Amino acid sequence: MLKLIRGQDRLTAAIIGEIDHHTARRIREETDAVLQQDLPHELIFDFSGVTFMDSSGIGLIMGRYRLVSQWGGSVTIAGAPSRIERILKMSGIEKLAQIHPVKEEEV
Repeated sequence: MLKLIRGQDRLTAAIIGEIDHHTARRIREETDAVLQQDLPHELIFDFSGVTFMDSSGIGLIMGRYRLVSQWGGSVTIAGAPSRIERILKMSGIEKLAQIHPVKEEEV
C-alpha cells in the first residue's frame, strides 16, 4: 500500500507492506506522477511499514533520486526497520539519500 502526502515543497511516500518487482512498479508510477506535477525539493520515503524489500526497492530509490535531482531535490528514507536499513546501507544508497531511523513526522 502506498500513501502519498503532499506538503510544502515536500512529498512523503509512506509504504506499507512489501517492495518487490510488482509493487515497486506501481509505487514508481504513482510517485513519479506527483513528483513531475509538484516538483518538490524533498522526497521522503517513509519505510516504517515496509515488511520486505528486494533489489527492486533499491532501484525505486535510485530512480526517484535521479528524477528529483533534475530540479535540485533530495531524497530521505525514514523509519526503515533495521533489517531493511542494513540492506540500504550495504547497497551504498547513503551516497544518494539520507537515512533516518525515525518515522517521517519526526524528521
